[in-house]
Amino acid sequence: MAAVVGIPHPEWGEAVHAEVILRQGEAVTSEELIAQTRTRLGGYKAPKSLVFVDELPTSTVGKVLRRQVREKYWQGSLRKIS
Repeated sequence: MAAVVGIPHPEWGEAVHAEVILRQGEAVTSEELIAQTRTRLGGYKAPKSLVFVDELPTSTVGKVLRRQVREKYWQGSLRKIS
């Protein structure tokens, strides 16, 4: 499971960021995963950063609550997120 959101970037305004839950027994680095996404997506669509997390916020029906993922990166920012 993963969530991809825009996070603040000093030069571009926003950058693509991913939070990923690895399946049990899987071993991959963030650099490897980013490189893999670049082979399937345009460079501007691929995440610029990626972190592995144990869990993501989900709704009662199991959908990832991307807004909650995004909010922690935008706290204290002058720019409003929607």
